[in-house]
Amino acid sequence: MARRDTPPRWDRKMQQRLARGEAAALGELYDRFASLVHGLAHRVLGDEQAADGITREVFAHVWENPESYDPRQGPLRSWLATLTHRLAVQRLRTTETAALAQDGTDDTDELERKVRRASVAARADYIVTSMPPPLRTALELAYFQRRDYRQTAADLGVTADEARRRLRLGLQLLSTAHDAAPSGTPPEQGGTR
Repeated sequence: MARRDTPPRWDRKMQQRLARGEAAALGELYDRFASLVHGLAHRVLGDEQAADGITREVFAHVWENPESYDPRQGPLRSWLATLTHRLAVQRLRTTETAALAQDGTDDTDELERKVRRASVAARADYIVTSMPPPLRTALELAYFQRRDYRQTAADLGVTADEARRRLRLGLQLLSTAHDAAPSGTPPEQGGTR
């Protein structure tokens, strides 16, 4: 049995390959995580072009600073999500502060509320895409197709008790999205590096 504190082998190997400067490793990393990075950035910024810019910035940072990821600190996926979130929130604060200055207002409370809403939404998206498929599927059936737990159980071919358990666990995970700090500590690794 693998030790709990041992990071996944793929993450360690990827970090080593990036540290050696393997361009193919960056391409593989991009193929695997670009949609996650772009989706989180878009969720925070609400702007396709800005999300594209953050995506480029995240992968440029990884290429230029491969040693900044420490596999012992957690999964590469979580580290990328944390980095993306931090950069997107910085961009949001910069653009919103500039917009407030241009309007001649200094409503920092509204800015912080906007950052908080964007952080919670991005965290919720990350949680849903990261949760085990059985939980995610149950939530999708209940939410998008408006199935109750009995219908969800029938659709999934599980007992009603199992469907309720999956829905409850999925909702419990999703409820943690509101537990993010105001500056938006995103997914898993709790904070920025």
